[in-house]
Amino acid sequence: MTPDFNNPSFYINRELSWLEFNQRVLEEAQDVQQPLLERLRFLCIFTSNLDEFFEIRVAGIKQQIENEISDVAADGLSATQIFHAIREKVLSLTKTQYKLWHDEIRPDLEKFDIRSLEMKDLSAEDMAWATHYFREEVFPVLTPLAVDSSHPFPQLRNKSHNLILLLRRPDNLHEVSYGIVQIPRVLPRLVRLPDRDGKPRHHYFLLKNLIKHQVGELYPGLEVQAAYTFRITRNSDLYFDEEEAENLLRTIEEELRKRNRGNAVRLEVQPECPAEVQNFLLDILNLGPDDLYVNDGPMNFLHFLPLCSIDSFPQLRDKPYVPIAPKALPVDADIFEVMRRQDVLLHHPYESFNSIIDFVHRAANDSHVLAIKMTLYRTSGDSPVVRALIQAAQNGKQVTALVELRARFDEANNINWARQLEEAGVHVVYGVVGLKTHCKMLMVVRRDEDRIRHYVHLGTGNYHPSTARIYTDLGLLTTQPELTQEVANLFNTLTGLSDFQGVKKLLVAPFELPERFRALIDHERDLALSGKPGRIVVKVNALVDEDMIHALYEASCAGVKIDLIIRGICCLRPGIKDVSENIRVISIVGRFLEHSRIYYFGNDGDPKVYLGSADWMPRNLYRRVEVVFPIEDPRLKKRIEDEIIPVYLHDCVKTRELQSDGTYIRLTPTEGQKSSQAQLTFRELARRQSLSPADTQKINIKPLLAPPEGLAEKLPPAKTAAKSASKKKSA
Repeated sequence: MTPDFNNPSFYINRELSWLEFNQRVLEEAQDVQQPLLERLRFLCIFTSNLDEFFEIRVAGIKQQIENEISDVAADGLSATQIFHAIREKVLSLTKTQYKLWHDEIRPDLEKFDIRSLEMKDLSAEDMAWATHYFREEVFPVLTPLAVDSSHPFPQLRNKSHNLILLLRRPDNLHEVSYGIVQIPRVLPRLVRLPDRDGKPRHHYFLLKNLIKHQVGELYPGLEVQAAYTFRITRNSDLYFDEEEAENLLRTIEEELRKRNRGNAVRLEVQPECPAEVQNFLLDILNLGPDDLYVNDGPMNFLHFLPLCSIDSFPQLRDKPYVPIAPKALPVDADIFEVMRRQDVLLHHPYESFNSIIDFVHRAANDSHVLAIKMTLYRTSGDSPVVRALIQAAQNGKQVTALVELRARFDEANNINWARQLEEAGVHVVYGVVGLKTHCKMLMVVRRDEDRIRHYVHLGTGNYHPSTARIYTDLGLLTTQPELTQEVANLFNTLTGLSDFQGVKKLLVAPFELPERFRALIDHERDLALSGKPGRIVVKVNALVDEDMIHALYEASCAGVKIDLIIRGICCLRPGIKDVSENIRVISIVGRFLEHSRIYYFGNDGDPKVYLGSADWMPRNLYRRVEVVFPIEDPRLKKRIEDEIIPVYLHDCVKTRELQSDGTYIRLTPTEGQKSSQAQLTFRELARRQSLSPADTQKINIKPLLAPPEGLAEKLPPAKTAAKSASKKKSA
């Protein structure tokens, strides 16, 4: 009997799954094996993630509740049920976060004399310096505000730190009014005290504590009875009708200005804030008691992020990692000659992203290059890639950039780049109406001696040199005529008004990607039904789409062995009897952010391997332009099949395995199993491949933590590994 794949019990709630992911980030901060400042960094990342979750996801859920939308998620929960489940989970997570700060991280920092001091803890000499700093640097930029019948409550910025004051006039002791002071963003939130006696020291205080201590100077003639810190999170999603927007760039600029004025979705206060002040703030912000979060410690751990970069304590940080130059692309190589000769697979950050930057720069200055076309979803503030495009335009080349203005929280940065590119003579296009351009494509058109040729880079990650050092991504450099011609045709579709004509090599969303993925999954299902081995391995950031989950369940029921490496959200529930017993789901959270997308289908011994920019979420499959590309070169396919995928699947240090109840269990090596950590293994592999055989013998490189093993080898059953990890954890 075929199961009903629409059964709500077969699905994990999207929002609760995301909170499970952020819990895995928090676990990295709890891990005593991590260097101390890296633990603090993960604590900061946890906070940043949670902020964005409230700005976008919780804001959307609250809108559903307010608009009385009765739709339920695939797991059967209503918006109200999800909201209350989120609150319960967030309260648990933040309790853990603050306990970790007070009991472990802050005391451990103090062991190295890295101190975050309260104002009462400052010596007389330090207090004198702080008072002078306040009067000279801080006081001039502060604006004291009153809240009364003639002074309405101010429009406070999203995620701003603020003080609410209880003020009283000496001649009227019975009347108390409110005052508001916003902590300025133009000043460092974490202030370092000066060195003493010629010795460096790392003693700090929070700016908001100094302002709170000196706030009486802002209200002369009034008595400040009390001052309490609070923080507001607002709805930060952008809302506009793209088809009605005459100028997309200006429309988004206008919406960005509204972002700091969106409806409040969360109020954070500290324990000493009395109930009457909490209720006043909730009422003025149109929030309810369930929107209030009381934080027993720093309101925003991101203020401590500068500590993570202290150079004085290298033992408290990860050892610096310098990406190696790919063996196929040595520094002095002619990249055009290399690409004509062979396809090149790049694995970042283990192999340097400078290869791509150099590719664009060489193209910009190569007299044989006629045109450059590129998509830009996110890039750095001082982008060498964009500078190269500007240089190419100034050199008279035809340059086209598809700039995605709606890349969340990078809109202002992309608007700035779009204007600079246009001023330099680059053709700037904002993509297709109603669709975000999320694909990663770069094409160089060059007149070679024999013919005009397309040189193409396709990738899983953004053209962002900074994140390329901390995100894991894969990229392909190729001149394959069929593949590059399809890329050229797709650029024409995105920049012109022509209809999508279909492709054979590429898989392109939203035009046909869901159907093509479904066909690949169904093919493995049919192989299994015919008695042949079916095999699927997918590595993406998130799995949410119900149709993809249905297809995977069907394949599992047919006997297909499925491994899913899902970093974040996973709505598929593994381990359900007669539904998903053949599906194993793992998540890897480590030093680098797992960002690469890999899609592997066994195809009865002739594997089909794809890379791309698309997660398995409705937005990626139906509301974005995404490109998934095949790896057909036997050498590169073998590298992915025999090296990259097995290393991920054998990680037993940074891997958590999803259980059927929606929780994750961290794996540990079982008895007799080698300790294998994927990211360390990839670093060692990259180092090995960069050396000549003679250098390898000379240095006597140690064996890998766990030798890569082929996909044909049967992995230990997921339940066994999970149980073993659970036993060790309880022990």
